[in-house]
Amino acid sequence: MQRIGLTGGIAAGKSVAARRFAASGAVVVDADLLAREAVAPGSPGLDAVVEEFGAGVLDAAGELDRAALGRIVFADPVARARLDALVHPVVRRLAAEREAAAATLDAGAVVVHDIPLLVETGQAEDFHVVVVVHTPAVLRVERLVRLRGMDRADAEARVAAQARDEERLAVADVVLDGSGSDADLERQVDELWTRLAVERADERAADAR
Repeated sequence: MQRIGLTGGIAAGKSVAARRFAASGAVVVDADLLAREAVAPGSPGLDAVVEEFGAGVLDAAGELDRAALGRIVFADPVARARLDALVHPVVRRLAAEREAAAATLDAGAVVVHDIPLLVETGQAEDFHVVVVVHTPAVLRVERLVRLRGMDRADAEARVAAQARDEERLAVADVVLDGSGSDADLERQVDELWTRLAVERADERAADAR
């Protein structure tokens, strides 16, 4: 099994890359989806978040109001750290379960862990290959405002709350340029997928000697 860590700042294009990896045959473990599962209605994770931040982070249906929680944690690094301490251990456990299931089905599986906060959570050393989708922060802010309708101050706060571009690039084994079109990024993923397949084949041949 080959383990790939995929990361990139918000609005960098990481989701485009993840979908392309999945289409190529990788098993993609999406940390964002697991984070939602960790605080699903009725879960111990949601109970812990409400206990920590108050009932104001729930919507009328009793589900997590992500916008309300975001206004708290993206404005306060201490609050964000408290949230991370609650959610990240659950996400890691769920990710390990997904990876184990993939390995059971196919010992030669390629598992791509899509982790927005890979650098921030110190997981760079956990993977055979770390792939960073890089788009400069200023462009990511513009995308959040233009494509997601986000207030500029909120967009800048979201970008600032994550690792700096230089920090991600420092841990990258492979850098994909996300500043262009989706098609251009998909082409880069295809080229990487082909290269990694050749490397895996060479390793298997070496092991068989």
